[in-house]
Amino acid sequence: MCSRNRQNPPKSAALWLAAGLAALIGGCHPARTDGSGRALEILAPTDVATLDPRFSTRALDIKITRLVHAGLVGLDPATLAPIPLVAARWHFADDRTLHVTLKRGVHFHGGRALSPHDVCATLAALNDPALGSPHRAVVRAIGSCREDGPRKLVIHLAHPRATLLTDLEVPILRADQARLPPRPDGDLDGLGPFRITHVGEGEVELAPADSGALPRPKHSVVIRTVHDENARALRLLAGRADIAVNAISPALLPALEGRQGLSVVSRPGANVTYLLMHNEWAPFDRVEVRRAIAHAIDRTKLVRTLLSGHARIASQIFPRGHWAHAPGLRPEPFDPDQARRVLHTLPPVTLLTSTDRARITLARAIAQMLGDAGLQVRVVPLDLGVMLERLDGGDYQMATLEMPELTEPNILKWFFDPKGVPGEGGEGRNRARYRSPQAGALLEAASTTRDQSVRAGLYVRLAHLMADDMPVIPLWHEDQIAVVSSRARGFRPSAEGRWLSVAKLP
Repeated sequence: MCSRNRQNPPKSAALWLAAGLAALIGGCHPARTDGSGRALEILAPTDVATLDPRFSTRALDIKITRLVHAGLVGLDPATLAPIPLVAARWHFADDRTLHVTLKRGVHFHGGRALSPHDVCATLAALNDPALGSPHRAVVRAIGSCREDGPRKLVIHLAHPRATLLTDLEVPILRADQARLPPRPDGDLDGLGPFRITHVGEGEVELAPADSGALPRPKHSVVIRTVHDENARALRLLAGRADIAVNAISPALLPALEGRQGLSVVSRPGANVTYLLMHNEWAPFDRVEVRRAIAHAIDRTKLVRTLLSGHARIASQIFPRGHWAHAPGLRPEPFDPDQARRVLHTLPPVTLLTSTDRARITLARAIAQMLGDAGLQVRVVPLDLGVMLERLDGGDYQMATLEMPELTEPNILKWFFDPKGVPGEGGEGRNRARYRSPQAGALLEAASTTRDQSVRAGLYVRLAHLMADDMPVIPLWHEDQIAVVSSRARGFRPSAEGRWLSVAKLP
C-alpha cells in the first residue's frame, strides 16, 4: 500500500492533485499505459442499477447497454438524427406504416442470426404490461409488427406517432429472451459491438464482439465506478484509467490537461440542468415565487466560475441549434433586488441534490444566492436513486436535476404531461406536478404528426407557455467533456454523452 501524506491538503484543487500525483507516482508503480494486456478503463461516478436494456433508464445504464445491444435505429453522434443501425433502410408507406429491411449477416453474440421475428417479438414484449418495462411508453403506439420475408418486416401504428424512428432505438433481443424476467447482470444476447464478460462490485467488463451490427472493436473495456472525484482524477493521472466523460469538474480540468499524456475534448451537449420545484406545495405553488427564485440565481457567474465556461445559459429546455429550440426567448435576468421583495418573507426550504461533489458545490452556490435574496435554503445531498424516489413521491420542495439526453423533444411529454404525474396511474415523470391543460394539448399534438416544421411550431408555443408558467427553471446546457489518455485519443462523446466511439478507437 502506498504511503500518504497525512498533512492537510492544499486549498487549490490543482495543487491537491499535483501533490496526490507525486505521492502516488513516488510511492507506487503506476499501471502500464502502453496498452499491452490492459483493457481501456472508463470511469463513472455512479453505480450501475441494471444492465438489462429492457429496464435501463438511468444515464449510466443506457450508456453501457448501448455498447452491448443495438436497435433498428441509431443516433447520429452530432445531430442525434435517426440513422440505420440493425436496419439497412426503411420507408414509410403512409403515416402509420413503416417498412424495414434488416442488414445482411447480423448475428447475436451467441451466434444466432438476427431475424424479423426477433424484432417483432422484442417490440411485443416491451409493449406487454406483464413485463413491466419502462420503455412500454415508447412502443405502445405500435399496433402490429409482422414479418415480410427473411430480412423484412412491417410495423403498423395503432395511432399516429411522430417519434417512431427514434423510438426504434430500443435494443433488439432474441425472441426467446425478450420476455424473460429482469436480468440486472445483463446476461442477454446482444447485437452491439461489445459483450459482457464480468460484472462485479463497481465494475463491468466488456470484450469485443465478433458479430453484431457494428465492426469488431480493437479493445476490451472496463467501466469502473469511482465515487470520489479526486480519486477519479488521480486514477487518470496515474495511467490506470483512460476515459472519463462528464466525471471531472471543469474546475479540475486544468490540473489534468497535458499531464501524463491526458487531453480534454468537449462538444456542446444536448442536455439541460434545471431547478425542479414542487408546483403544488407552498410556496412554490405561486408562479411569482418561482420567478423570483430565477431572478435570484446568477447563472452567468456559476457557468463562468464553477463550470469554467463549459456550459451555455439556458433560456428553455432545448439548447440553441436543436430544431425544437424557440428563438427569441431570453432567460430570466439576474435581479436580486426584485427577488428579495418576494423571497424575504418565506420560511426556510430544502434543496435536494445528488452526492456528486460538483453537484453539491453548485447546489450550495445556488442556496447561497437564494440566501442573499432572503430565502434560507438547506442543501440535502442524497444518493441519486433515493433522490429520484423522493421526487417521484412528491416528497421534496426543490431539487437540482439534469435531462442528460435531449435526443427527441417528445421527452417533454414524459416530464410535463399533466397525465404523467408519478403515482396517479399514468405513464411519465411529471415530478414538478405541472398540470397545464394547454401544455398537455401541445405535447399531444406534437407527438402525433411527423411533419417536423409543424412539430417545431408546437414546441415553440410550449416553450413560451412554460416561460410564462415557469414550472421549472432551466439553468444551463453543459458541454460533453471527456478526459482521455493517449491510448484513447480519438474518443469523443456524442452530443448526448454516449460512448459508442470507444468501439472505433484504433
